Amino acid sequence: MNRRELLGALAATTTGLATGIGVRAARASVYPAAGAAAAAPTLVVHSTTDTQVFAPVIRDFQAQNPGLAIRYEELDAGELYERFLADLGAGRPVADLLLSSAMDLQVKLVNDGHAASHRSDNAAALPAWARWRDEAFGFTFEPAVMVFNRVAMGARPLPRSRAELLQALLREPGFYRGRIGSYDIARSRVGYLLASQDARLSSEFGGLLEAFGALAPRTAVRSADLLDRLASGELVLAYNLLGSYAVARLEAGAPLAIVYPDDYTLAVARTAVIPARAAQADGAHRFLEYLLSLPGQRTLAARGRLPAVRPELAGSAGLVTVGDARIGLPRPIALGPGLLVYLDRQKRQRLLATWDAALQARGGSAVGASGTSRTAQGGG
Repeated sequence: MNRRELLGALAATTTGLATGIGVRAARASVYPAAGAAAAAPTLVVHSTTDTQVFAPVIRDFQAQNPGLAIRYEELDAGELYERFLADLGAGRPVADLLLSSAMDLQVKLVNDGHAASHRSDNAAALPAWARWRDEAFGFTFEPAVMVFNRVAMGARPLPRSRAELLQALLREPGFYRGRIGSYDIARSRVGYLLASQDARLSSEFGGLLEAFGALAPRTAVRSADLLDRLASGELVLAYNLLGSYAVARLEAGAPLAIVYPDDYTLAVARTAVIPARAAQADGAHRFLEYLLSLPGQRTLAARGRLPAVRPELAGSAGLVTVGDARIGLPRPIALGPGLLVYLDRQKRQRLLATWDAALQARGGSAVGASGTSRTAQGGG
């Protein structure tokens, strides 16, 4: 085992559901090179995508690149970012490829000079919003959706917009109390990213937060925790979830209904960055090129169930992709300096204070993975 592998996975510092459900620790999986050649180089990938989702993609890439081993380490988005900076600051080897749904944090790494450039025809074929400075590349198109337990909703009409959702919450507070969920934006980086865009785009944002807060919402760092509780009927609604995970649960038989809001539908792109100090830069560029290529995009959609970002593959594998008619008003989040605005300390504190004030309305608390409580007022 080389020095990079001995560094291992750091303990997760994020927390789970407000009721004490824990989140994942960093998990590492090693995919040996074909023939298990001892001297094969190892590409180290840090990613926020669940290992089981990405494993078919890794194996397909390795079938075309048999001389490369891959160490795939699954982390939450905030931890991925902090881990990279900690390794860099301590002079330790950094990951060769960073794949994260926290588009804003990836942009910050690029803006701070930590990324290598990648130029190719496949990179140039991406939509303009999905690439920045030849250093950050979106390789999926994942709408943020409202998800309902269709059995629990019964004959109630599903809200199709934020305004309709707000009306439904105000009309039947007893039905929704304790049964709505969303990301905890103080702890989930993709949750924070989506909330920052809602704050910018939606006139209903303040009203929704106030309504959520009055109804004892359940918050989580991970989509899987909310989807588990939706499938069981413990929750009837989850707001602003990444649609790719909801679609996978629906296809597996969960009693869910997915709504792409008519007023606008945000879309996140999992974003790839190659660190400037990557030890296996050649392997990182090859893997990134594969992810951006049409064959790689097809594999992401068909086997990983992650919607393709390339416009040529609209509707690939039956997933909602760029230009899909099921999305009334798509608002893909654009990579670029605009994402740095809500990383400003004062703006972040202001948005979190608004979130905390809404949670405080129910007098509740969020319990961390350590089992200690964090009052709704004390976020960060």
